Amino acid sequence: MKFDKVCIFSLIAPLMISFSSIGLVFKEDNKKIFYLPIGLMGIVIITEKYFTRKLRRQNILKKIRSYNKIK
Repeated sequence: MKFDKVCIFSLIAPLMISFSSIGLVFKEDNKKIFYLPIGLMGIVIITEKYFTRKLRRQNILKKIRSYNKIK
């Protein structure tokens, strides 16, 4: 179940960014504003995944280092 969520988020964020860029390029001037939130949400999803992954790795490294100090 958890694997399915990870795959969905991994595929949706780049699709959201690509859809928004295509919409910004090919639509008329008055309809372009509707594609900005989609692209921004895709960017937010990617950056959130990056920072949470970075924090998890730092926490794991801290646990490993504290374990080595005890031993």
